[in-house]
Amino acid sequence: MAEVVAFVDASSGVAGDMLLGALLDAGADLDAVRDAVASLGIPGLSVDVVRERRGGFACARVVVGAPAVPDRARRLADVLQLLDTARLRPPARRLAGEVFGLLAGAEGAVHGLAPGEVHFHEVGAFDALADVVGVAAAADALGLLDDGAATWCSPLAVGHGTVRSAHGPLPVPGPAVLRLAADAGLELTGGALEGERTTPTGAALVAALATPGALPDMRVTAVGVGGGRRDPADRPNLTRVVLGQAAADAGHRGRDEVVVVEATVDDLDPRLWPSVLTAARAAGAWDCWTTPVIGRHGRPGQVLSVLCPEAAREAVVQAVFRHTSTFGVRWSRWERATARRRSVPVEVGPAGATRVVTVKVAEDPDDPGDRGTPLPLATPELAEAEAAAAALGWPVRAVLEAALAAYRERA
Repeated sequence: MAEVVAFVDASSGVAGDMLLGALLDAGADLDAVRDAVASLGIPGLSVDVVRERRGGFACARVVVGAPAVPDRARRLADVLQLLDTARLRPPARRLAGEVFGLLAGAEGAVHGLAPGEVHFHEVGAFDALADVVGVAAAADALGLLDDGAATWCSPLAVGHGTVRSAHGPLPVPGPAVLRLAADAGLELTGGALEGERTTPTGAALVAALATPGALPDMRVTAVGVGGGRRDPADRPNLTRVVLGQAAADAGHRGRDEVVVVEATVDDLDPRLWPSVLTAARAAGAWDCWTTPVIGRHGRPGQVLSVLCPEAAREAVVQAVFRHTSTFGVRWSRWERATARRRSVPVEVGPAGATRVVTVKVAEDPDDPGDRGTPLPLATPELAEAEAAAAALGWPVRAVLEAALAAYRERA
């Protein structure tokens, strides 16, 4: 199963700063988060953490320091341009961009605008930028964005009442939260709780990072608790993150049951297939691919295959229906064995201008050591190699070779 698994407990609600506090409390590197936020280039924007109590429970509360000058409303293109300058690994940059894309889509649907025309107000302000970039950097530091990692989430408590916004008082749950839940298949609960318990930024972060589902079978390695600004009397204002190893990874070589979801499609615009694969992975798939076939009446088509855990099957099926033209989806349960893996960061490039590329290394399941003896399989992350090649002006092939050579020097 997945090398790293996590569960986001949003049964009391979730906001960007609460999720960031929980990830930091679970062990994410605060310096890495601060560096990512500082790299946005907004003078005075900072992140700090204080220890407080909510409902009698200890928690980490994130405090965002913002410039004294008034912030301005931004469009999606403005936010993505800021993200392009941030010191984030490609997976973290993609997550942050996806979060703001989800927010733009939700706000656009609510106001009858195209996503690119939406002016972000609260969700494009200084603190939201810090929260989203901080969560992306923290999740990356904890391995939650690595290939094979999986994150699940509880239903999101939303509360009731009204909340102030740039458009005036809005009912709780806010229109953007409801749209995000509908688009991502999130479950909502806690309507009897007073006040806003889940913010649009919190909902978008959970939608981009996690798949709705129960706490997975795992060996728990860390628990993080993030607190909100308020301390209401009816329920602790907390978001929790549980980190661990999937049950099959607790030993050496994992053997587990997986679900393979398939659909045969012969009438989809071929330009849409990349978005179909992206949607399947966002729904909780571990891997997905297409196989060319000749279908009925001699028409060329593709068989879409999606590998996922049982807990993500329904979300994957819905994603296939939504993003393809198929009228039917089938699935079956298979067994598989997975080699134990670890990630090794290496540096490539000339001194003073090096770039970090992660090398995935399979380990010998029979080795008695804690780290294991590396097997011949060692593979650099292609997306990171491509980013390093662009920065260095090297061919991608040269970066891959340099990363493997750097790893072998360390092994």
